[in-house]
Amino acid sequence: MSENERQANQANRQLPIAKNEDVEFASELADQADVEARERAADADERQQGQA
Repeated sequence: MSENERQANQANRQLPIAKNEDVEFASELADQADVEARERAADADERQQGQA
């Protein structure tokens, strides 16, 4: 298998969906970017659950 074929095969595989990562959110240490990222992650989780 050529390098290009190998890369194409890797690109065509579905990526795993991570859920319940071992990440602790400390609101007292969070800045505005952290809060926005948390909101985006929650929105993305909701969209993924609707597609399953």
